[in-house]
Amino acid sequence: MKKSMGAKTLAFPAPVWVIGSYDPEGKANVMTAAWAGICSSKPPCAGISLRKATYSYDCIREREAFTINVPSETYAGEADYFGIASGRNTDKFKASGLTPVKSELVDAPYIREFPMILECKLLLTYELGLHTYFVGEIMDVKVDADMLDDKGMPDIEKVRPLIFAPEVREYYGIGEHIGQAFEMGKKL
Repeated sequence: MKKSMGAKTLAFPAPVWVIGSYDPEGKANVMTAAWAGICSSKPPCAGISLRKATYSYDCIREREAFTINVPSETYAGEADYFGIASGRNTDKFKASGLTPVKSELVDAPYIREFPMILECKLLLTYELGLHTYFVGEIMDVKVDADMLDDKGMPDIEKVRPLIFAPEVREYYGIGEHIGQAFEMGKKL
């Protein structure tokens, strides 16, 4: 028997993405966001939901760009810190020791040390209650060469992205390979 949990932001898993932007003075800024995901195949787009109170909110609106930085498990502490500290009064790159890199495609920085980056041009925003949904067209995906499989695609077991369990507020790794998508179901 299932137990009703009520109307909550409770769905497993949520990604742990670190969103990069520049502030009005051109300082590189990052924040961690879990209300996020791919939202279109053509054009390729990703969406992130941010509260207006975040420092990144106005940065993204003004520059009309952001990056999505996918941290590996190695950088779980830094990713968590980026969601705790505010760029209004903290240089998160200086505090973390990580390196901002200026994107050549969009007006936003990315994190050199993170294995996977999506560079996004702001396509639209949508007000939705406490959050604003930012849709970014993915202009490029960059992946460290040593994180690719023998077919040249990102290998999730090498990238080792973090996932987030909402409401219980915990981070996890990805776990083991289970099977091939769009193949396993054919047995039925």
